Amino acid sequence: MDLRVPVPWGLLKGPRRLLAAAAAVVVLAGAGTWSAVASDHPPGVRRADRVMTMADGTRLDTSYFTGASSGRRPAVLLAHGFGGSKADVRQQAEDLTRAGYTVLTWSARGFGRSTGKIGLNDPEHEVTDVSRLIDWLAEQPQVRLDGKGDPRVGVTGGSYGGAISLLAAGHDRRVDAIAPAVTYWNLADALFPNGVFKKLWAGVFFNTGGGCARFEPALCRMYDRVAESGTPDDAARALLRERSPVAVAGRIKVPTLLVQGQTDSLFTLAQSDAAEKAIRASGAPVDVDWIAGGHDGGDMEDSRVRKRVTAWFDHYLKSDESTGTGPAFRITRTGGVDSTDGAAQLRGASAGAYPGLRDHPRAIALTGREQHVTNPAGASPPGVSALPGLGGSGGLSQLSALGVGVSLDFPGQYARFDSAPLTRDLRITGSPTATVHVASTTDDAVLFGKVYDVGPDGIRQVLPSQLVSPLRVTGAKAGKDVTVTLPAIDHEVRKGHRLRLVLASTDLGYASPAAPATYTVSLRSDLSVPTAPAVTTAAAPLPAWVWWLPLAGAVGALALLVTGRRSTAAPAPAPALADVPLQITDLSKRYARSADRYAVRELSFRVEKGQVLGLLGPNGAGKTTTLRMLMGLIGPDGGEIRVFGHAVRPGAPVLSRVGAFVEGAGFLPHLSGRENLELYWRATGRPAEDAHLDQALEIAGLGDALARAVRTYSQGMRQRLAIAQAMLGMPDLLILDEPTNGLDPPQIREMREVMIRYAAAGRTVIVSSHLLAEVEQSCTHLVVMDRGRLVQAGPVREIVGSGDTLLVGTGTPVEEPVVEKVTALPGVASAVRTEDGLLIRLEPGGSAEELVVELVRLEVPVASVGPHRRLEDAFLTLIGGAP
Repeated sequence: MDLRVPVPWGLLKGPRRLLAAAAAVVVLAGAGTWSAVASDHPPGVRRADRVMTMADGTRLDTSYFTGASSGRRPAVLLAHGFGGSKADVRQQAEDLTRAGYTVLTWSARGFGRSTGKIGLNDPEHEVTDVSRLIDWLAEQPQVRLDGKGDPRVGVTGGSYGGAISLLAAGHDRRVDAIAPAVTYWNLADALFPNGVFKKLWAGVFFNTGGGCARFEPALCRMYDRVAESGTPDDAARALLRERSPVAVAGRIKVPTLLVQGQTDSLFTLAQSDAAEKAIRASGAPVDVDWIAGGHDGGDMEDSRVRKRVTAWFDHYLKSDESTGTGPAFRITRTGGVDSTDGAAQLRGASAGAYPGLRDHPRAIALTGREQHVTNPAGASPPGVSALPGLGGSGGLSQLSALGVGVSLDFPGQYARFDSAPLTRDLRITGSPTATVHVASTTDDAVLFGKVYDVGPDGIRQVLPSQLVSPLRVTGAKAGKDVTVTLPAIDHEVRKGHRLRLVLASTDLGYASPAAPATYTVSLRSDLSVPTAPAVTTAAAPLPAWVWWLPLAGAVGALALLVTGRRSTAAPAPAPALADVPLQITDLSKRYARSADRYAVRELSFRVEKGQVLGLLGPNGAGKTTTLRMLMGLIGPDGGEIRVFGHAVRPGAPVLSRVGAFVEGAGFLPHLSGRENLELYWRATGRPAEDAHLDQALEIAGLGDALARAVRTYSQGMRQRLAIAQAMLGMPDLLILDEPTNGLDPPQIREMREVMIRYAAAGRTVIVSSHLLAEVEQSCTHLVVMDRGRLVQAGPVREIVGSGDTLLVGTGTPVEEPVVEKVTALPGVASAVRTEDGLLIRLEPGGSAEELVVELVRLEVPVASVGPHRRLEDAFLTLIGGAP
């Protein structure tokens, strides 16, 4: 299944002289630049939206939250993640406001409604923007001041917003406390760890940001250069380092709460470890909190983390010494699953001091002969660990914490060294290390180190948090000893299990040398494992049987590799629906944090084999929410969805029978169209012959362009490639959201024929589209929604030719007051003005004869009356009469 979803919490110094620059923030005076919002804010919170113009003309879209009570309060700048906007942090802003703060949120350059190029927190742009926002806060009567022009202010945010928190503290001395989350300390180290290009995550960034052209030109050139060569150069590292907090390490001297994710192949625990060391060396208080989630999924612990951030600011911004800030070090440990809902069970562990990543190492002897490892031509097929961008709320990393994991190491492409079975339980907390000798037939070698937890049978193995450490060895032709620093993890290895050190030549997420080579690898030391004994768990450990799920769990994990989601317990299949592609029953989904507002409410309909079903409705009708629930991206609050009789939940194996094109494609721009499709299919772990690649490519109709880099494609070409990707494997149920966007008329006609042929073979297509004329020609059945509810469902011919809908032609246009009178007539369900007159839908029992009499009485100039036959008219009538 193709889940094109945004990354969970996205990526991601101006000099001091800029603070005093004459070109300060200019608040636009034009109409609409300032608006107080009173209709939808919670009690005790006031919000005002404002557009601010920076010195270079960039416009930032901001929201200012204040409390209802008078008096000055500390302020909090709240930043969003990469690819998002200020809307993503609105709930947290409201919570902080109720907790006694004034809060300012903004959409960073290039995101939301803000203008400008994305600079990845460029010191001269994004960081300077923060200082301008602080200038503005200093002028507000609701904000507490430490001095003239100096507000009492904290900064917090996740990922991209976390980095700006750190950078703001290093560039602007007015910042008083920060709480960055799941972010980077050195972006160069994050994207080029040990000199190896993290190609999939980099591709996710530049696609999530809207493409290379949306970034500052220097960043775009850097990405193209590194993506093409596969090797980061010194200039690329310098460019990213200067936009990273590490560049101002010695100037961050404020209380800092570092929240970092354990399930994160993007910004690993090593990033927060480096930040902790540097900030503590400056003399500032630092607490560290390792959460169960991260960019690869897992539990983000939003509620707990927000409470801790609020307490941190209460202590350091409000100077409330009675408020505790929590332990100096806290970690969330995952232990088993809740049998009622399949959710991971979490418990906290803590220590009075941060232990770092090398605390109390224990030597574990490994055995294994000298081994030869092949790097295949083109570094293909690659091994698989994490799947960047497909983490969502679950992810492979969360399964690995539960004792179930999926990893692919191809024979001949890795060396392995095993320990003896452990004689007692071992808790690893930190980064294991080992020294190995590497020789290569080429001068440059790239290896990927990982430590597996191997079960007593010697076969079943789990890769904790699905993490690997890349290692580039230069001068390898002569052979050299190198120390491998493995990923920082928190993982318990049970008695009787083994540790396995693996050094592989390829990994899906990284760029390996394209030239074939043979590496020779041998051991030079034991495996050094940090144990951090001072970190103690608050609750008693769970029984050992909970940690290791049965073998069936591994099968479920393989399905997860296809869907990119976490599998959970689900209701038993319904045999009577085994041949029914889709049955939705009483489906409901509330808006977030609302008890009585519904995005979808009591929706029921059924789709049969061979149908092309059009899902129609105006913006806000609930179509996208319905599709997201159907694909297992979000769960319903009520009712159920069954696909071929199986209940749909995140990670449900039946989702492997569903293909989807939703919300745009995340292709790697430097690869060709064919290479992107082949890479995607390899990542699913399914046999190559099951892809039906040639059939999908024929559908795409891209011809010779398939051999060209995707970055050269037009929007229409990308659209067709994305639809071909959704069709890989020929899924039984295909979901297409606006599939004709970017296509010209001949291509639209071709896409129509593709959908019809696809369904004629016994499969099913669901298409959401705004092109009603196209839907009328391509779809066999319709479901019409409005305001979350079902308005009508049935065959297209019945809805279009419905006898209860009449087109009344009039000699002159009908005024709106008359339309309202017609709508109020007995037997009339709705009336809508058209270019030719009125489109009127009758209630059951209403008659055309009675209608004409009433229209004449109202002096409507009736010229003709007849049944309407256009889907567009039917749609307008149905929506106009929706409750």
